[in-house]
Amino acid sequence: MEPILKGRGLVKRYGKVTALDHCDFDLMPGEILAVIGDNGAGKSSLIKAVSGAVVPDEGEVFLEGKKISFTSPIQAREAGIETVYQTLAMSPALSIADNMFMGRELRKPGFMGKWLRQLDRAEMERLARDKLTELGLMTIQNINQAVETLSGGQRQGVAVARAAAFGSKVIILDEPTAALGVKESRKVLELIQDVKSRGIPIILISHNMPHVFEVADRIHVHRLGKRLCVINPKDYTMSDAVAFMTGAKEAPAQTEAA
Repeated sequence: MEPILKGRGLVKRYGKVTALDHCDFDLMPGEILAVIGDNGAGKSSLIKAVSGAVVPDEGEVFLEGKKISFTSPIQAREAGIETVYQTLAMSPALSIADNMFMGRELRKPGFMGKWLRQLDRAEMERLARDKLTELGLMTIQNINQAVETLSGGQRQGVAVARAAAFGSKVIILDEPTAALGVKESRKVLELIQDVKSRGIPIILISHNMPHVFEVADRIHVHRLGKRLCVINPKDYTMSDAVAFMTGAKEAPAQTEAA
């Protein structure tokens, strides 16, 4: 099976620091691929390189077998790659519907939208409500309430719902459960599984090993700027993964990378 998103020989340098050192990467269709690594291993640089946030100095990225070279996250978004960063990139004072359509607002049809540039609020609210209901997030009663009134888990839910609504090919989640309590984390993990069941592949960056081992189909272990190995969570323990990640244990010779 051909990866839906792959990187080959990716290099990214910041001055004298090499964040990505001829790194390879493979995301298979319909899977949850966890990316784990110690702080400073280059996980963020890898994700930024495949999502258009940084342009790699060397190497190639392919989406559905076609070579791509994004110069901005907007280009990646237009190609169907959505990223939910740890910071969520939401405007607290705006409503849920406004946040979901931020940067891609719908205009009214005809003269009102084309020439007077009026927004089609009713349609945006309807689509936002539909998407939240579809993903089981209708604990959020009012689509017009400000995002700042939501709990951490609900905000994360809205961010993931926004990605699922528009990320037609790949969704990247950066530490989605980092600042959440046990109950809220559970909700977000269920949401991740729900998005996967719709056939959308997910890249999950996380330091939380129990969460990684619970939802991931494969685990990409990142060390010193490159892919050390790809493991199946059914074949290894969390301790093994941490040992590979930190260099305490030799990585398996036979990686399962495509």
